[in-house]
Amino acid sequence: MSLSKDRSKRKITGGLYGKRYARKKKISERVGYPKLTKFGERKLKKERVRGGNLKHCLLSVDFVNLYDPKTKKHSKVKILKVLENPANRHYARRNILTKGTIIETEKGKARIISRPGQEGSLNAVLI
Repeated sequence: MSLSKDRSKRKITGGLYGKRYARKKKISERVGYPKLTKFGERKLKKERVRGGNLKHCLLSVDFVNLYDPKTKKHSKVKILKVLENPANRHYARRNILTKGTIIETEKGKARIISRPGQEGSLNAVLI
C-alpha cells in the first residue's frame, strides 16, 4: 500500500493534483463586513473603495433628517427608540438601524429610507 506522500504531484496529463488558485485576491475584491448602524451618539467611519473614492459609513447616530409629506418640510429630529426592523427581527432589540426600519421620533413614527451603513446619513419619512 502506497502513502499519499509517495504519489507524484503531477497527473498523467501534466496537471497538478490538489486545489490551486490562479491568482490572489485584488484589494478591490476584498470582503467588506456589514456596518450595522446603532442608535447612540453619532460616529462616522470613512472607508476607501474602488477608484480611490470614500464611502461614509454611519456606525451610530441619534438624530434623523425627517420629511413630513403633509407639510412637505424637512426637520432634524431626535430618535427616541427603534420599534421594528424588517431586515431582521433581532435588530430591533439591538437598536440596529437599516433601510426600512420603523423608529419612534419626537414627531411620531417614521420609516428610514436611506442606507446608513453605506451613505453616511439617516433620512426618514413620517408615517
